[in-house]
Amino acid sequence: MSGAAAPAGGRNARDTVVTGLGFCLPGGSRPVFTAVDLWDVASQGRSCLARDSVYYGSVGLTPAMFDERLPDVPGFFSRHFTNAHRFGLVSLVEACADAQLDFRAGDLTEAAMLAGRGGVDANIDSYLSVLEADPDTTPPEDAMELFVAAEQAVTPSDVALVQGALTRSTGPCFTVSCGCASSAVQIGNARRMIAAGDVDIAVVTGVDVFSVTLIKNIQRLLSGAQRTYEAIRSDGMPELLPSFERLMRPYDRRADCVNHGEGSATVILESREHAHRRGAYTYGQVLAQATTRDGLANPLASDESGSQLVAAVRKCLGDRWDIGQVPYVHGGSDGNVVVTTFEANAISELYGPAAADLLMTSQEGCFGHNGAPAGCLGVALTLLMMERGQVCPTANCEQPAENLTFDPVPGVRARPLDFDYSLSFNYQVGGVKSAILLGSNDAV
Repeated sequence: MSGAAAPAGGRNARDTVVTGLGFCLPGGSRPVFTAVDLWDVASQGRSCLARDSVYYGSVGLTPAMFDERLPDVPGFFSRHFTNAHRFGLVSLVEACADAQLDFRAGDLTEAAMLAGRGGVDANIDSYLSVLEADPDTTPPEDAMELFVAAEQAVTPSDVALVQGALTRSTGPCFTVSCGCASSAVQIGNARRMIAAGDVDIAVVTGVDVFSVTLIKNIQRLLSGAQRTYEAIRSDGMPELLPSFERLMRPYDRRADCVNHGEGSATVILESREHAHRRGAYTYGQVLAQATTRDGLANPLASDESGSQLVAAVRKCLGDRWDIGQVPYVHGGSDGNVVVTTFEANAISELYGPAAADLLMTSQEGCFGHNGAPAGCLGVALTLLMMERGQVCPTANCEQPAENLTFDPVPGVRARPLDFDYSLSFNYQVGGVKSAILLGSNDAV
């Protein structure tokens, strides 16, 4: 299948189509910036995680790479940017280039600028620098610098703030903080705003940065707490404490850990009418999104039955679509056996005996568990697979776990599949489940 300009008739003008993809993700020797870069990594199940006592996916964005894409950002502001700012701005610029939208010429003036942020690691240094500053001894010039840094970076709305300024957008601009489901929830918000006629364009960016120093310290703390944890563990809590020393292997029988990564992914969504009017290339459609929650009293627990994931999927499908139309699911597994369990149970409930033929993969082993970008990344990867008629393998999965109720496409080769509908899953600690229903340009 291939992307195409939206047809003049035969479709709802307020349908939501995807016209631009941009990234700032780990890529090894060079970051992943474009859809072509992303496909090169994901289609081969290539891991871009590097080990420095712990496995981590580092972007490696240089000042020259940033300046090449954003040469006109005033230094008074840019010198106070955190990596979250830089990653989010770069993925935005790349997505605009992909969609052939010129933000400098005002193409995004009325767009909604929606950001998803799950963590605050990038904000800590700015916060502490202000908290620890002595007003009586800090020179006025330094005080001004601290003020600018703090205003830009001490809240999770940091990236939306600088993206809104870059694009001069007068449209809605807000941040959702819902852990690893953050940008998935924003995709749903964007679709609803477009369907309602509130906006014609919505730019959704998921971005997060994790402190490697913090991860290493967590590793040491958890190692010392293992025995105590086992003594107090209750029903619904994970059987294993996370480890960052080994390579993450979603859907593999050896899966026992999570590796984090940093970066950003941006998806540009438009009404079909607006995309057609400007002759835009479209990757596919966002048909529906639903969010549910397990409803458990334990804030760290997850219901392994997968019942609320089933509920989210059924909300997406509604009365218009049937689960039998969906032969591929982009899973949200991060290598955590609890996640794999509730996904397997949900798939079994949704598909019944047909689950064995379902292809369900995860590419978190390529870039690391990167938090808020996961929703946008899942949409991008799934639409690229749909467009090319190939399903990317599950990165680092070589020996599928015995409890899987689906085919995880192990190995390093993409699997041919012609499909027009797919689902993409994302989750947050505490039982949040997000499901996004995606369709090809021809899906109705």
